Amino acid sequence: MLKVYCYNRCTTCKKALKWLDDNGIAYESIDIKANHPDEETLRTLYAVSGLPLKRFFNTSGIPYREMELSKKLPSMNEDEQLALLSTDGMLVKRPLVVGDGFVLTGFREEEWKEKLL
Repeated sequence: MLKVYCYNRCTTCKKALKWLDDNGIAYESIDIKANHPDEETLRTLYAVSGLPLKRFFNTSGIPYREMELSKKLPSMNEDEQLALLSTDGMLVKRPLVVGDGFVLTGFREEEWKEKLL
């Protein structure tokens, strides 16, 4: 079953969950703020995803902007970035979807159709 890390006040997450419901796709919803992925999990998801690590960051979120991460991330190595991501679920791009052998960050309907339908 899909695991979907999301935040209940996030409109993109609400839209994504509605899309899953409308398409009859079963999933387990996980509150990313209360139960965010730890560093080991993020490391595994990053490896499975094949995505650039920057895609795991919620670049439009308040913590990202307050920490001025757009300036800091380029000088951080992957270990430092993963450690930072694991400290706060609000830094993680959402929804974060974990399936059998794939990971999706954010809600891009075409990408979701390709992987989930």
